[in-house]
Amino acid sequence: MILLYVDPGSGSYLVQVIIAAILGALFYFKNLWWQIKAFFTRKKEEPPVEDKPDE
Repeated sequence: MILLYVDPGSGSYLVQVIIAAILGALFYFKNLWWQIKAFFTRKKEEPPVEDKPDE
């Protein structure tokens, strides 16, 4: 029979690392999605309108 023991300090640290990894991955992919979306929805820049003096 094998008994595994994880003391409270190590167990809470392990839970904290797992939560941080999940939130970090979500944040990364959210930013990646916004960059891709911004790339394809970017408006085309119009050439600047030159001021012509009145003749």
